[in-house]
Amino acid sequence: MAKVRVASLQYFIRPVESWEMFRDQVASLVQTAVDYQAQLVVFPEYFTVQLLTLGDVRRPITEQIRWLAGQVPRYTELFAGLAREHGLWIVGGSIPMLENGGVTNRSFVFGPGGRHGAQGKLHVTRWETEDWHVEPSESLRIFQAPWGRMAINICYDVEFPEIARAAARQGVEVLVVPSCTDDRHGYLRVRYCAQARAIENQLYVVHSCTVGSLPMVPAVSLNYGQAAIFNPCDFAFSRDGILAEGVPNQESMVIGDLDLDLIRESRSTGTVLPLRDSQRTAEVLAHTEVVEL
Repeated sequence: MAKVRVASLQYFIRPVESWEMFRDQVASLVQTAVDYQAQLVVFPEYFTVQLLTLGDVRRPITEQIRWLAGQVPRYTELFAGLAREHGLWIVGGSIPMLENGGVTNRSFVFGPGGRHGAQGKLHVTRWETEDWHVEPSESLRIFQAPWGRMAINICYDVEFPEIARAAARQGVEVLVVPSCTDDRHGYLRVRYCAQARAIENQLYVVHSCTVGSLPMVPAVSLNYGQAAIFNPCDFAFSRDGILAEGVPNQESMVIGDLDLDLIRESRSTGTVLPLRDSQRTAEVLAHTEVVEL
């Protein structure tokens, strides 16, 4: 049987007074997930911005973001060490990264052996582009784990169904969505699209969110979030398509057991077979007609 227990974080971002304070917050959450016997722990997008409070928050935000990108070596060392120490998989939210003279938004995945890879954000939001000067990445990556295949849609990326569909056609059964949203509107855009991706691709979606506030940092001065784990809407799964969810805007952790054998079975014997039947979509669209009445 292919099962994996997941811990999805509602991560409370707060000012920190030292790198050690940040490290201890992260390590304590990972330890809590381990105490609940989680095998995969998911942090949210841009939770790392709390490190900006270690520097001069009066500097232009573009300078601060580049400084934060300079923390990537310490960040990867911390998470690789935790993954290795506890023998689990960690999706380390996201952190800005310097690439080819520009800045991208990268979500790192750490395996139990301490090795890591990263998925870049493929579609960046207006404030990322206009205020932070973050540039989009170019490729989708699929991560192979002993229990199955996993892909990452960073926040806004989940609003583009073609990405998750391409991943599902490559055998992905777990889609991870780390997000950072400042208001309920933005949060619900991500949540509703995450639920849709679970239904149309017959896979689990693990949504992790930031909560709390950093009033001194533009774009993340407020956070609205509710972590959740979504599944297909079919008899073998929870009735409303929600395996687990937290209480909005409270620091917490959502735990759920993903049964990947159910995913594989539903893709061949489900009440409906949207992933299989989506193969017909291209044929239908090729015969699109405009009808004048």
